[in-house]
Amino acid sequence: MKLSTKGRYGLRAFLDLAVCEENEPVPLASIAQRQEISVSYLEQLMAKLKKAGLVKSVRGVNGGYCLARHADEISVGDVLRALEGDLTPVECAGIDNSGAVHCNGSSQCVSKIVWKRINDSINDTVDSINIGELVQESRETKR
Repeated sequence: MKLSTKGRYGLRAFLDLAVCEENEPVPLASIAQRQEISVSYLEQLMAKLKKAGLVKSVRGVNGGYCLARHADEISVGDVLRALEGDLTPVECAGIDNSGAVHCNGSSQCVSKIVWKRINDSINDTVDSINIGELVQESRETKR
């Protein structure tokens, strides 16, 4: 699976926001400068994150963005899905909760087992890493 620039830049920007947010909103311009991302592209990414309920915006002189929930309550998977959509690497790995596979040749296909395991591994990994852990790691690295 290869993430697009939306996923890569968006996660970087989200982590920057989480690290820099103390008690006040963080202006997009400051995130854009630190992460070397254009403000207009960052606005698009933040709109997706806001729609997903991960960030909220604050208007005014001291406005900007802040996390909508505590960093420990947000996983990397939450952020990536908000930006990229479904993280399924191949269509036939999309097995729904009832166990149904949405693929024409699924009844005879053995390779679907491989794709399902890869899909499960990706999702388990990104869901097991929370933003709070990465914020802590970033702060320790900067010391």
